[in-house]
Amino acid sequence: MPNAPARLKPLLPLWAAVVFAAVAGGLMDLAYPDVAAWILAFPAAAFLLLALIGRRAGGALLVGTVYGVVFFTLLVSWTSRYLGPVPWAALSVVEGVLTAVGIIPIALAYRWMPRAFPGTTGRLLGLPAVIAALWVGRELFVGSWPYGGFPWARIGMSQAQSPLAPISSWLGVSGVSFLMILLVAMLIEVVRLRAWQRPVRLIAPVVLVLVMLFTPLFPTSPTGTLRIGAVQGNGPTGYFDVREPYSVIQAQTDATKPLIGEDVDLVVWPEGSLDGDPTADPTLARRLTLLSTRLDAPLLVNAATARDDRYFNTSLLWTQAGTADQLHDKRHPVPFGEYVPDRAFFNALAPDLIGLLQREYTPGTNPPVAEVDAATVGLAICFDVIYDDVINAGLNAGAQVLVFQTNNADFRGTDENLQQLAIARMRAIETGRTVVNISTVGTSQIIRPDGSTVVSLNADEAGAMLEDVELRSGLTAGVLLGPWVQQLLMWGGLGALILSGWRARRR
Repeated sequence: MPNAPARLKPLLPLWAAVVFAAVAGGLMDLAYPDVAAWILAFPAAAFLLLALIGRRAGGALLVGTVYGVVFFTLLVSWTSRYLGPVPWAALSVVEGVLTAVGIIPIALAYRWMPRAFPGTTGRLLGLPAVIAALWVGRELFVGSWPYGGFPWARIGMSQAQSPLAPISSWLGVSGVSFLMILLVAMLIEVVRLRAWQRPVRLIAPVVLVLVMLFTPLFPTSPTGTLRIGAVQGNGPTGYFDVREPYSVIQAQTDATKPLIGEDVDLVVWPEGSLDGDPTADPTLARRLTLLSTRLDAPLLVNAATARDDRYFNTSLLWTQAGTADQLHDKRHPVPFGEYVPDRAFFNALAPDLIGLLQREYTPGTNPPVAEVDAATVGLAICFDVIYDDVINAGLNAGAQVLVFQTNNADFRGTDENLQQLAIARMRAIETGRTVVNISTVGTSQIIRPDGSTVVSLNADEAGAMLEDVELRSGLTAGVLLGPWVQQLLMWGGLGALILSGWRARRR
């Protein structure tokens, strides 16, 4: 075993660590769509961890900032599509710095754990487990703060099309993140300790690889079908699109016409599929009622609504009776997209941009479900798909199929819609439910519980999908245990870090 001072020395000089961090950020972006080379998430994580070994807090902050800013600058470049570089730079820097703060405990674990638990087991199992738990804690931190967080870039979500995706049905997405980093950190220690010289030390990483590659899907039970039509109108639904009166509903109606006369139980339109609030606009209400009558099925639509002097992003189940008794309001309005937190402060910084957002959406509190005949449909509106609490609330309310309504018109020609679609695919696998992901402008898909695609509509094309969608019951272990796994990893990682720091000082 190397002596203690050698273990405290950084593995790389700071300049090389910064280079490694930048490379890690670039590789990590390639693991997500459009490229979606999921395997690159592993070397990306390895480059970052190697850059952190032996670093003190200050060096870790620099390394983490370089990694985070490079990664997010590439990943969310779609935010500049219409609003220019300022929002893009602001989001990238904020998320990058928050990532760096969350990375500091990982660097401290690399300094303290080998001194606190210097044996081979501590190095090959204990240290990697703590590193992986702290990684998950960092993802939860960035995904929940500030203003509700931005859990868009969990490393587990990069595996939507990899053999590791079924793990999410057992441990949730955070469980996938944990096992990925556990494997990477374990292999790093195998190399550092030259563990191949004693093959018995390779048992743990080999077993971990086999478990990750051959984990089956957690079973859920088929309970029938629901014939769902999902319509992508490709109308002028972008923030800066030029619109004629009622042009959005007209585009949706035109794309829905092929479904008239078909046997259909529910027709789904995307987020932003109406020009206004049908509960306040009689013309919209009449058009929806007429179309629902001709389809002989309810319409699940979405619009901005106003109630009690507050605005909501609302999905409404419109019926032939001309009413929408069932509705769901978006749980997590997007900060700086659907409302402005601390408006006075940010208005002083960027008055032209902040001035574009005059309407303040209120977070919804009603259940994210709708009852259609004897089926329960779980709902998530646009970016709500990335929040575990929304998905779990729908499933705990009995959702047998999931419908995700989104409007990607402000990000035409970017990777945003494919990144969101990959998240929807992972949700199907994690929950054991069919997912209907419907966008105004695409890409829209119906996705089976195993993650395979049933049918798809290309971006920038109007069209309708009609399928007998399988309904399923029963909660996966990923849904039941996922929140507990997150808490166990986050607090367990921090607890182990504190214990190792205390023990290292005593030793």
